[in-house]
Amino acid sequence: VQLQASGGGLVQAGTSLRLSCAASGGTFSMYRMAWFRQAPGKEREFVGGISRSGISTYYADSVRGRFAISRDNARNTVYLQMNSLKPEDTAVYYCASGGTIGTAPAAYDYWGQGTLVTVSS
Repeated sequence: VQLQASGGGLVQAGTSLRLSCAASGGTFSMYRMAWFRQAPGKEREFVGGISRSGISTYYADSVRGRFAISRDNARNTVYLQMNSLKPEDTAVYYCASGGTIGTAPAAYDYWGQGTLVTVSS
């Protein structure tokens, strides 16, 4: 499975951004998907995840209520809608896919290359 994340950029605090992650080479609907992020000097952290059908989503406390994950299995794409962005959201954002539920990076088998989100104050 290959994952290609896109949509990052430089935005001002309080604005919104939508990231996309396109998958290829596998059966997309069979995988749980997630977004992680890694800020400079920090460990990679879980942002949110979505079930195979898209019915269930779960989020880190730091983004719950501001970020929303969705997926389009017909387009083999998962999205991360980020609203009310804060400078502390600045990080490289990675999409990941796997067969098990989890918030640890080890739960995911395939990773995209990352897309940089920078939020200015």
